[in-house]
Amino acid sequence: MSAIVDLVLGIVTSIGGFVEVGSISTSAQAGAEFGFQLLWAVAAAGVMLALLTEMSGRLAVMSKRTIAAAMRERFGIHFHIVLLSAEFVLDLLLLTAELGGAAIAVKLLTGIGFQWWIVPTALFVWMILWFSGFSVVEYGIGLLGLVTLSFVVAAFRLAPDTGDVARSFIPSMPTHDGVRYAFLAISVVGATVSPYLLNFYSSGTIEEDMTQDELWVNTATTYGGNMFGTVVSMGVLVTSAMVLQPLQIKVDSYEQAALMFVPAFGTWAVALFALSLGIGCIGAALEISLNMGYLLSQVFGWSWSANKPRVENARFSCGFTLILLAATTIALIGFDPLRLTMISVALTVIVMPFMVLPFLVLMNDTKFVKDRTNTPVGNAILAFLTVLGAVFALMVVPLEIIGG
Repeated sequence: MSAIVDLVLGIVTSIGGFVEVGSISTSAQAGAEFGFQLLWAVAAAGVMLALLTEMSGRLAVMSKRTIAAAMRERFGIHFHIVLLSAEFVLDLLLLTAELGGAAIAVKLLTGIGFQWWIVPTALFVWMILWFSGFSVVEYGIGLLGLVTLSFVVAAFRLAPDTGDVARSFIPSMPTHDGVRYAFLAISVVGATVSPYLLNFYSSGTIEEDMTQDELWVNTATTYGGNMFGTVVSMGVLVTSAMVLQPLQIKVDSYEQAALMFVPAFGTWAVALFALSLGIGCIGAALEISLNMGYLLSQVFGWSWSANKPRVENARFSCGFTLILLAATTIALIGFDPLRLTMISVALTVIVMPFMVLPFLVLMNDTKFVKDRTNTPVGNAILAFLTVLGAVFALMVVPLEIIGG
């Protein structure tokens, strides 16, 4: 019964980390500029993330090591310190964007400038991390994240043509601005397949002490949960396509994105959009911050656990505190959160192949996964993702300059 409860909670609360500032902004821009055409990219990104998170959970269950700890052991500290530095920069920018997104959500509700809400938002995130265990972060905020289902409700109320929606799951050439189309397609993938999600998930698997007999829970949670989150991202794109594209509104700010809810929810539109954006961003900020504590501790061999008193994990606690302080400082400078989001998404694409290739080695090492090594299909998928990531990494910067 406990395993079934964990499964249901895992699937339902996956929305809390999946739908955040990156997925909302990229999906909204894709819908506003190209209608339903990029639904295939959202679907593909969801499948990629599901495959990778299943593998990260399987690695954690079989080896009792997180991805970061396994990489350090397998490849050495000198190799992994490079990846750690890259992920720190990436997570810092993304955390800054999440804090900015949450602050803008409060601005939409109060009318007070978002800069005034940066520090209170960061303090709120830190207090949850300091006084709560892993289950509160994973399940508590995740359940609140169900408000993002309002994107699906909005799409349903707007009644899109099902034939047009179905045809959009097959990649097609754009009718205009091919460079921008390619940039947004890659950005959707980068916004979804964030490296922090993989190590966070493997750390959570160990925190919850999942056993080998519960591997089916890991598989069902990762595939079911990520598909659940993907449907919400599709709801963002479809709603944006139905409302913003006919008005020729490009999403240059979250205030513009909020307009997509008006036809579906009327006077509740801004409040629902603000809650969806704010809770999604808070959930992601919690996961990114906590993951940095995990990552630093696992790479340098420190004690770590979100379920232990913070004084027993001083360096772990310092890890998530310091990245929150750094992100808050950058956010206070006044960078546009939406622009910062797109930069972090582009960097994610660049880093992706360097994360996936070592992962491919780990998933075939019997020392770590024992008799649960990848199947030939799993290896082919990881190899494909590595090559695809390398191609995307070469393309994303020119596309950002020309069409971003």
